[in-house]
Formats: sequence, structure tokens, C-alpha cells
Amino acid sequence: MGGICSGTGLGLLLIGLILLFSANADEGVQSSRILAVFPFPGRSQYIFAEQFLKELAHRGHNVTVINTFGSEENELNFRVIGAKKIHEIMAAFGNADYTQTASQWKILTMTTEFLNLLTTSILDDPAVKDLLNSGEKFDLVVMETVQTDALFGLIQHFGAETIGISSYGTDTHIDELMGNISPLSYNPLLLSSRTEQMDFKDRVRNVFEACVMWLHKRIVHLPTQRELYAKYFPTARKSLDEVLDSFSLMLLGQHFSLSYPRPYLPNMIEVGGLHLQQQRKVQPLAKELSEFVEQSETGVIYFSMGSNIKSKDLPPSTRTVLMETFASLPHRVLWKFEDDQLPEKPDNVFISKWFPQPDILAHPNVKLFITHGGLLSTIESIFFGKPILGLPIFYDQHLNVQRAKQAGYGLSADIWSVNATELTSLIQELLSNPSYSASARTKSKLFRDQKETALERAIWWTEYVLRHKGAKHLRCASRDLDFIQFHGLDTWGLLIAITFVSILIVVISIKCLQRVSLISIIRKTRTEASKLKTQ
Repeated sequence: MGGICSGTGLGLLLIGLILLFSANADEGVQSSRILAVFPFPGRSQYIFAEQFLKELAHRGHNVTVINTFGSEENELNFRVIGAKKIHEIMAAFGNADYTQTASQWKILTMTTEFLNLLTTSILDDPAVKDLLNSGEKFDLVVMETVQTDALFGLIQHFGAETIGISSYGTDTHIDELMGNISPLSYNPLLLSSRTEQMDFKDRVRNVFEACVMWLHKRIVHLPTQRELYAKYFPTARKSLDEVLDSFSLMLLGQHFSLSYPRPYLPNMIEVGGLHLQQQRKVQPLAKELSEFVEQSETGVIYFSMGSNIKSKDLPPSTRTVLMETFASLPHRVLWKFEDDQLPEKPDNVFISKWFPQPDILAHPNVKLFITHGGLLSTIESIFFGKPILGLPIFYDQHLNVQRAKQAGYGLSADIWSVNATELTSLIQELLSNPSYSASARTKSKLFRDQKETALERAIWWTEYVLRHKGAKHLRCASRDLDFIQFHGLDTWGLLIAITFVSILIVVISIKCLQRVSLISIIRKTRTEASKLKTQ
């Protein structure tokens, strides 16, 4: 009996030690030091990840964020370093003219110049310099992947594991970082208005534009980023190419129900809708706003151009078209307008510098969302099952709106050229034809049908990388291949060459045989002729 008790006691002791070890290991993961870097000055890109970062802090991680906005909030385990210089630089240039056209190469070059400016404004910031010189250590760096490659030098500086995050999903740049391949035959470039359903002409344009991007990246973009990397990280332990191979995981702001099925590696995780507070209850609207919405007998239209484009900066002619259109409608309109006054505002229009967008879209009396087509706004329209009228201006907005049209829950217009009659007709079509609302509700049902929320999925995979010290087992061998090897051009080249040589040998052999046969026939004919003459 004593032996049994001793054995039982030893077993319990071992179980206790295992549980204690597991608890300590889990505690180590739960208290990791995380640096998140979001250099892009568009607020929507940071909004996409903000809830995710704060949830990491709530779970006990110590989170430091570098962004271009800063924060007035004081939260436990959450520190924000605001490198705001880029906004001063952009303000000095004035408002961008989105109506200008330029060649793809020029647009890419201008983008590179902007990204270089963005990189330097972050790394020159005094608070960022203090962090670099502080001797602080981090277990994980979360990098926004917007081709500010020199900023990735922070990864090697802190010697941390690395996760990438992209608010718009994957593109050719991210595919290269992860070793993924997205066939151009049905994966449109992010900046195009094409969808996965491309005809021959679209596929040719897709491949051509991808080739231009590939060349520009190597001829213009990467050389300038390498110069910045050498300037700001002169004692770097790794080259820029080695740093670019540091990503253990990529969180992508897409989902197949939002766009289309496409190939991903196991360490490329779709977290479209990460910004949605899906566990949060819809909040009642403020009294004045609530009365305006609920007292509309014909329903309400919500109009917002997002956080990067201010409708107060639209040309007067464009604002006039919008006001004429809204004034002619029997519906009430909520207009996100970033000024206190809108001259000649129609009586059925309610303006505000900010609206609680999710709560508005969740309201049953809101019938239509007029939007710039940003991905976050598009996802919110899908989540709440509202049809959209897209007025895309730049970047992925054209593609997002085109997908809405393809899925049957939206229409589009060119905000710079549309007139009030055309715009009114589009709005009336969206409101009077029930198929658009039905398609939006179907899309919403598909998106909501997931086993966990995007936030839960992002947290689990982030801590998975921490638990497994970078999850090196997820790294794809394709990262070790150059362009020719990766696309099989060397093997295909060899096989084609062998086939060509084989065919050439066969052709030459046939010709030789034909020649020999011909010579033999000629000789035989001559011999027979000689015999006849002799006779």
C-alpha cells in the first residue's frame, strides 16, 4: 500500500510539475515584448490593426507602436510613438490632384519617392532614434508591409521574430517576401480595376504591368531603399536581402468570401475584417442623429469618402453635383463632411466631421452606402449587408468597387466626370432594385459564417509564432530560389532545348536518309541506264 501511495504521490508530483512548467511557458508567451511599426500616414491602415494590437496588450503583452499619428490615450501595456513629421511634409505639398494621368513607370517612381520620404521621416524622428539607442529588447516585431523596405532594418536591430501585416491583402511584393506565387492569369494586380475574371486582353495587360512593376522595383525602388538601409543601419548584422527573408507570418486583410479563392502558403493568414468589433453590441445613435435617421420615411443614405480623402477638399464643381443629387432625392442623407459649414446644404442632408460608421450601417433605416471604395468601408458594408455606390479615386478602391459590381451588390461612377442626372439614376437603381440589397445580404451571410473572428485568428497565429520561436517550420523553400528557379524557367528551358534538339536531330536524320535514298535511287537509275546502253 505504501508503494502504491508513493507511486501515486510521485505521479501527482510529476503532473504538478508539468502543469507548472506549462503555465510558466504560457506566461512567457503572454508577456512578450512586441514592437509594431505602421509608417503609412493613411489612418485607415492603422485602424485596421489597432484593435488587434490593443487585444495583444489586454492579453498581457507589452506593446509598443510606431505610427504617424500618436495617441492621447494612456492604456496598460500599450505605448505609442507618433512620428508625425510626414503630415507636415504632405501639408506643404497641398492637396493631391487625383485627376492627373501619368504612365505606369512615372506613377511607380512617384510612389517610390513618397515611400523613401516616409522611411526617412520615421527613422529621423527623435523618439524613434531614442528607441533605437535605448537598448530595449523585443521578442516580436509586427511590420506593416508597404514597401518601406529600409524600415525592416528595425527587425535585425532588435533581433526579434517578425510578422508582417497588410490591410489590403497580398500583392506581388508580399508574395515575394513569403515565397508565394499568385498566377497572373487570374490574380489581378492590386492597382488595377480588373477582377479574377479576365479575358485575353486583360491577362496581357496584367502580365505586362506586372513585368513593368518587377523591373521598376529592381532598377529604381530597391536600390534607393538599400541606400537608406545602409545610411540608417550602418552596423547592421544582416544585409537588406537577409532582412527581407525574416518574415515568419503574414496577416492579410482579405477573406475569400470578400474577394475570391486564391493560393496562399500556410503562414499567410486571411484576417479580413480584423478591425470589426464583432463581439461589440451596436450602440444607439446620439439623439439628434437618431431622430434624423429614424424619422426618415423613405430611408437614409450614408455618404463618406473615408479617412484619407476629405470631401471638404473636393472641387466645388464636384460638391455642387453631389448637393444637386442629394437635394433631388426623397431620402435623407448623412454626409461625412470635415468642416463646420457646407454652403447651400440641402435640407435633407445632415453633415458631421465624424460618424460612428458601424452603428450607422447597422441601422435598419440606412438603405445605401455611398463610399470611396476603401477596403475597410467595403468590408463594413458587406458585414452589415448594405449595397454600395462606389466613387473610387486611387489605389485598391477601383478593384474593391469592381468586385462589388461583379458580386451584384454595388454600382460605380467616376466622381470627377459624373453629373447629377447620372448620379441620381444610379442611386435610384440601387434603391429600387431589390437584387442589390439581396446580394449584399448574401455576401454578409457568407462572410459572417466563420469558425472564429478575424481578431481571434490573428491573435492565435501571432502567439503561435511566439510559442514556436519564429515557427521556422512554416518557411517555404521557395524563398531560397531565384526568379529563374522559382518559376521553373531553367528546367523548362532545358526540357524545351532537349525537345528542340531532339526534333532537330530527327529532322536532320530524315533529311540525311532522304538524301541517301535519293543518291541510291540516282545511282541505281544510272546503273540501269548504263546497262541498257551496253546492250
